[in-house]
Amino acid sequence: MSRADNQPDWDTLAEKFDLWAPHIAPVGEALLAALNAQPGDHILDLASGTGEPALTLAKQQPRVTITGTDAAAGMVQVAERKAREQSLDNLRFQTMAAEALSFPDNHFDHLSCRFGVMLFADPEAGLQQMLRVLKPGGRCALAVWDTLKGMTGVYWTQQVFKDRIPESEQPAVDKIVSMSDGVLEGLLEKVGFSAIETQLNCFAYHFADFEAYWQNSVDSAIMKQQLDALPPGKLDEVKCAFAELAQPYQTDAGLVIPHEYRLVVAIK
Repeated sequence: MSRADNQPDWDTLAEKFDLWAPHIAPVGEALLAALNAQPGDHILDLASGTGEPALTLAKQQPRVTITGTDAAAGMVQVAERKAREQSLDNLRFQTMAAEALSFPDNHFDHLSCRFGVMLFADPEAGLQQMLRVLKPGGRCALAVWDTLKGMTGVYWTQQVFKDRIPESEQPAVDKIVSMSDGVLEGLLEKVGFSAIETQLNCFAYHFADFEAYWQNSVDSAIMKQQLDALPPGKLDEVKCAFAELAQPYQTDAGLVIPHEYRLVVAIK
């Protein structure tokens, strides 16, 4: 992944990305359930980032072989370190763009991709490569964000920054939600997948309060490009704007931020 379309710099974010890992873990769990890997299977996990859900699958099923890929070398380095630290010998990671997979045809039993397809430089080319490397009958399980309003955190970001920073520095909202409303399903059918099924799923970020959410956002540097583009003295104003948007989601159990995503399964 690259800075194209105002995406974050995934290489430099790699060491901080895991601040969000617990919050999106339910999506990885849903992907693995849909994948239904069996002992002896060889699984490809694309856009693995810092290693999930490949690491979880490797621990759950030691007789499954997993290859994880990501286009950002920094992410792969973190994932490799985790695999070594956890002594997972059924898992390896490689730096590789989805549009240029170096694996042979008909190589993997199944594949997964969590929140990666919409960020590919060329999603159609990436899906074509997925089809090529899958064995006939192989299953792909893909998670992508749905509509902007359903992706609450990104919606807040878009609302807060749209009139405060130059358009050239705005977050890559259009790309993040580019696979919603049936776009992904249409591309899967176009490249040759069949038996395409979609679930609209929900999960939530849980924080003790707004301050915990804000600190996580700042510490993870996920909004660094936008915060750096603010005029001097505007940071407190931006924080207050986020707090106002978050207020309706404060509950007795803490700050609960709902998100929606599409889980799409298809067969070669």
